[in-house]
Amino acid sequence: MPSNQTELATLAGGCFWCLEAVFTQLRGVESVASGYAGGNLPNPSYELVCSGTTGHAEVVQLEFDPAVVSYQDLLQVFFTMHDPTTLNRQGADVGTQYRSAIFYHSEAQEAAAKQVVEELTASGLWEDPVVTELVPLDTFYPAEADHQEYYERNSTQSYCQAVIAPKVAKLRRQYLDRLKQ
Repeated sequence: MPSNQTELATLAGGCFWCLEAVFTQLRGVESVASGYAGGNLPNPSYELVCSGTTGHAEVVQLEFDPAVVSYQDLLQVFFTMHDPTTLNRQGADVGTQYRSAIFYHSEAQEAAAKQVVEELTASGLWEDPVVTELVPLDTFYPAEADHQEYYERNSTQSYCQAVIAPKVAKLRRQYLDRLKQ
């Protein structure tokens, strides 16, 4: 639960291990939890979510200090770290659980997300349209313990080296001034 000074953001952009590894490093992000949102089954397991039958997306829920990092800045990083033009897919990860989505917590977050999507669309950065869903967060279910801090604990594994490490490197190149010391 956020304190009086912090807010929550819940984002889906492919594998939650990737997003967790990126957002954990940003100044102003107090905590990051991998989990599930947007589905129709209470308390889903990783195995059920991976089956694609629950409607859940793999998400990260960030607790952040808006005095240090704005919601809009988090969304800019989010859109830099995944392809928001591929429906139900990020790289080799395919299925509705890997969709691009912003699960907003308030009307202000919804408005900010719409604005960022409109600006990115108008920029012509991508040839294909942005398919990121903007939906209110109903319930966030934390993932099992072995999915939390996954990259930190498993950085030498082949998936981490091939998929997550390049995203972390991209974050460091593009947002060096926003990283924790």
